[in-house]
Amino acid sequence: MKPNGTSLNTRSNGHHPTYNMLDELTVDEIGDEHVGSSIDTPLRADAFDISDDTKIELIEDHFREILNILGLDLTDDSLKGTPRRVAKMYVKEIFSGLNPANKPKAALFENKYQYNEMLVEKGITVHSHCEHHLVPIIGRAHVAYISSGKVIGLSKLNRIVQYYAKRPQVQERLTEQIAHELKEVLQTEDVAVIIDARHLCVSMRGVQDVNSSTVTAHYGGKFKDDATRQEFLRHVSEPTAAL
Repeated sequence: MKPNGTSLNTRSNGHHPTYNMLDELTVDEIGDEHVGSSIDTPLRADAFDISDDTKIELIEDHFREILNILGLDLTDDSLKGTPRRVAKMYVKEIFSGLNPANKPKAALFENKYQYNEMLVEKGITVHSHCEHHLVPIIGRAHVAYISSGKVIGLSKLNRIVQYYAKRPQVQERLTEQIAHELKEVLQTEDVAVIIDARHLCVSMRGVQDVNSSTVTAHYGGKFKDDATRQEFLRHVSEPTAAL
């Protein structure tokens, strides 16, 4: 029986080691399960030893080969630029949250209004990608906190959600990463996060269920109290204000 895990290829592309595919046993064990490893996104220690420009070049080369293997004619005007476009999209856009250099800087301000009730930012757009099949996760995040004496600009709540969403993800991990970051930035345990999202790995392939969605939640500090949690849930369930 082959051991579980990922085998390291001894070949190198000149920049970093490459990995062989997961052995068949591990792939079969995971299957379509919603498996996660830890709150930390699994990154290698050398993940940022090469520049974004070099990553784009390497991904472009590899993705061109994938398209060639699929039998596509890359001399066609519509396809010839696709490998480059995909590479730039991966590095600069949909997976830009992997790079800590892109982490939003969140400044705190004195709570001069002495507002001591919960603040809820709901309906934050979530565009992420399932790390098992690299297909989209699309949904909404609702976050709330109770000030410990400091407040944060509203847009920073959205940016924190989007930063952690822009990486290969598991929804449970995404929820915990957002909650952990908010607690660190806001200097309080009184944080709540709910994500309600549709996984295209469920609707496009596999079971092909187009109606289901996945809900995950984190309640910290005062939000563990039932009355506070229910107040948050009421706010989330209310219709969004019309413009």
